[in-house]
Amino acid sequence: MLDVRRMQVLRAVVTSGSVTAAATNLGYTPSAVSQQVAALERQAGVPLLERIGRGVRPTAAGRLLTEHAGIIATHVAEAETALADLRAGRTGRLSIRYFATAGAALVPPALAKLRADHPGVQVDLKLIDPQDPMLEVEKGRADLGIVVAPRDRVRDGIRMVHLLDDPYHVVLPKGHHLAAKRVLDLADLADEPWVNNELSTGPCMEIMLSACASAGFSPNFVVESDDYATAQGFVAAGLGVTLIPRMGLGQRHPAVVVRRVRRPEPVRVIYAAVRETSLAQPALAGLLNALRDAAGQ
Repeated sequence: MLDVRRMQVLRAVVTSGSVTAAATNLGYTPSAVSQQVAALERQAGVPLLERIGRGVRPTAAGRLLTEHAGIIATHVAEAETALADLRAGRTGRLSIRYFATAGAALVPPALAKLRADHPGVQVDLKLIDPQDPMLEVEKGRADLGIVVAPRDRVRDGIRMVHLLDDPYHVVLPKGHHLAAKRVLDLADLADEPWVNNELSTGPCMEIMLSACASAGFSPNFVVESDDYATAQGFVAAGLGVTLIPRMGLGQRHPAVVVRRVRRPEPVRVIYAAVRETSLAQPALAGLLNALRDAAGQ
């Protein structure tokens, strides 16, 4: 393989017209320049320069390699510029994964701030299930995932950045006999029919079931739903009660009431999971700051 640095030495000789002038421009000795050209000729297998008086001129092979050396120098300069833009946060690409309620509350304002501060950064944004963003980050398919705090140990190479604590509230139909209370003990709901709002067994379901177990009961799910808005509709119809995290109550059904719950109060803890190797990107640091601002920190 041809030595790229030697090609640049050859280019300096050809463009300056002599070994001595090239040595002066490069800060080398004439002997060092001659040695580099001679080594390149051995690699090429053909002469690259011929003498004319006190100077030199390229052979056909010398002209060819000089042209390609110029192209290489241009590409290297472009790569250096692109790298500098990436380091400064002017360009680049961020892959972000999030779940629905975090997307509605946190992602839009954070993304707007990111685009205002780093307009040249491309964003790959995808909505997936609450338990999946962490896997996407661990597998290297995402730079940042908004996740519910995992119960298992986080894999090495992942930084967990706390965003907010999101407490659950009980949602009751209007006119329910418990609606007069401002705060309910979780055990007050032990004998109630329940509307499930989590079809999959993920971290949100685990938090809800664990809290109920601590209060001494297992909820009696009579209706299955897979989102908070639909669950509120079932509650409004008087089919049961449900627990919904505060971030999931942005749009409340007019026929339900929402009350705080205690003893215990279920809380899901929301984090940004970030790949350690991505933290050097200024755009990612800016996104983290914007997410904290959106979370009210």
